[in-house]
Amino acid sequence: MSDALEKAEQAAREAAVDTAAVQIALAAVELAKTAAAQQQTSRQEVCQHHKQRRSAGEWLGIACAVCVGGVGIAFASLALAVLGGVAAIVVLVLRDMWRDMQRKGR
Repeated sequence: MSDALEKAEQAAREAAVDTAAVQIALAAVELAKTAAAQQQTSRQEVCQHHKQRRSAGEWLGIACAVCVGGVGIAFASLALAVLGGVAAIVVLVLRDMWRDMQRKGR
């Protein structure tokens, strides 16, 4: 009977050792999962702080928009210059007419 008791005791020790090994293995797996989750979270945080670069198509679109805007500004400037010239001519003509009226009125 003591032989059976020793075998049972030895089996209990092995089970305890196996249980401890399983617990250590499970703890290692949980630690690995936690580390992976933290790493993924830190990658997401890094990605939120960095701006994504523009593609070639986006740069081409921006360049076209700038060109069209530049041409529009050039035409607007030309229109303002013509308007200013016309206004100057109108003012000179009106001033000349005013002087003629002043001379004839005397």
